[in-house]
Amino acid sequence: MAKKTVGDQELALLQHLAEAGPSSVGEVAATFGEPRGLARSTVLTMMERLRAKSYLRRSQSGGGVFRYAPTTQQDEVVHSAIGSFVEKTLQGSVSPFVAWMSERKEVSADELAELEALVATLQSKRRES
Repeated sequence: MAKKTVGDQELALLQHLAEAGPSSVGEVAATFGEPRGLARSTVLTMMERLRAKSYLRRSQSGGGVFRYAPTTQQDEVVHSAIGSFVEKTLQGSVSPFVAWMSERKEVSADELAELEALVATLQSKRRES
């Protein structure tokens, strides 16, 4: 079964945990929540929602403190979020996103090469079918 989608703030929290490693709610509230003006209770709610969506797991460490860690690789979470955005917001069409990309002032040589490689892959798949 596919996992439920995540919002922007949840995605940022998952990225934070991927970088920080297994963390307690207190640690995440201090390092992630406080700079964003989020209360500890808000961070706890977000973490528990992510756990309910199967993006986080928790384990009890010494002293009875729960530590939370991602269950999914970061690129899988981003891929899922992008897919959800394209399907829900863009009604399945990538054209608006491509148009937006073409208007960006700064696209690095590496990003451009990656985009060209993706287009080449899509063209190759289309020829095969």
